[in-house]
Amino acid sequence: MTLTGFFLSATPASRLVRLVMILALLLVMAQAASAASRIKDIADFEGIRDNQLIGYGLVVGLRGTGDSLRNAPFTRQSLEAMLERLGVNTRGFNLNTQNVAAVMVTANLPAFSTQGTRIDVSVSALGDSESLQGGTLLVTPLLGADGEVYAIAQGPLAIGGFAAQGDAASVVRGVPTSARIANGALVEREIDFKLASMTSLRLALRNPDLTTARRMALAVNELIGLPTAEPLDPATVRIDLPRQFNGNIVDLLTDIEQLIVEPDLPARIVIDENSGIIVMGQNVKVSTVAIAQGNLTVTVAETPEIVQPLPFANGQTAVEPRTDLLVDDESDNKLALVQQSVTLQQLVDGLNALGIGPRDMISILQAIKASGALQAEIEVM
Repeated sequence: MTLTGFFLSATPASRLVRLVMILALLLVMAQAASAASRIKDIADFEGIRDNQLIGYGLVVGLRGTGDSLRNAPFTRQSLEAMLERLGVNTRGFNLNTQNVAAVMVTANLPAFSTQGTRIDVSVSALGDSESLQGGTLLVTPLLGADGEVYAIAQGPLAIGGFAAQGDAASVVRGVPTSARIANGALVEREIDFKLASMTSLRLALRNPDLTTARRMALAVNELIGLPTAEPLDPATVRIDLPRQFNGNIVDLLTDIEQLIVEPDLPARIVIDENSGIIVMGQNVKVSTVAIAQGNLTVTVAETPEIVQPLPFANGQTAVEPRTDLLVDDESDNKLALVQQSVTLQQLVDGLNALGIGPRDMISILQAIKASGALQAEIEVM
């Protein structure tokens, strides 16, 4: 019977009960679906990752906004060396161009990038250049951590900001000394990583947790049908491919990363005291505790009064001081009782009922932790 038939076949009195049951079931299903995640979203396959590249180059074509060669000797040396390679000798001459800027070029080399593919690069000024707008990056080798050249970058820059100024005013929007080149680097060397020949794989959890690692191993074993997955530590799950496995390893990894696992998170409260941000995890619990918050505020206001002498009197003008004192000890604030094992929503509602701001709430949470009534870890950023 469908849900529609289940609902319409009942009497009007029982329809309300059945409607409540259906809504509760849908709520439970929605909560379970929202809590579970794919392995692809909570873990990475070890070895399948990006690699950082870096290089040093020159940007030309700037409209007088480049490096001043007197303050940036590295730009001058690079410009002279580049011109010498092109057959132009400028040693001993006074170079005074401001259309050149020294830059650092960075990029991420994706996993399994083949020779001839293109990747994006980021360009950042190194000297005292004011703007890279309108510039073109010259051929720049991009090196890996091993010192080998993996890509070559070149092309016109695209910046997300601008700078303009006049005699009495100037405006700067964004960061005109940083730019990007879409598909600006050509991959010249491939990273040797033979995925098809591997006999074992390791999953690296992004948020290490023992319970989550065990759940991932159980899900993989259920998929393969053999106890091939084993949690090594809170951050690693090793998968040994079965000997009789003769299929495509990419197909297997695709099936594994689509498995649904419910991550287990520790009870933790993260506090950023600089901005007053408080983030509480779902499993934060407190014991029964009473909370009161109040401050002693003393306001002193000076309103001096000018006193004039009577007409034709032998007197002089004087200043009579007048002080108003106001003391507020917030005596109307009462104790707020937070019951044991409340939910996160109830805890937040209870703290908000005190009418306090984030700064005072941080102090209250730390005081509850010090009293031993808070079953959670507090991490201060």
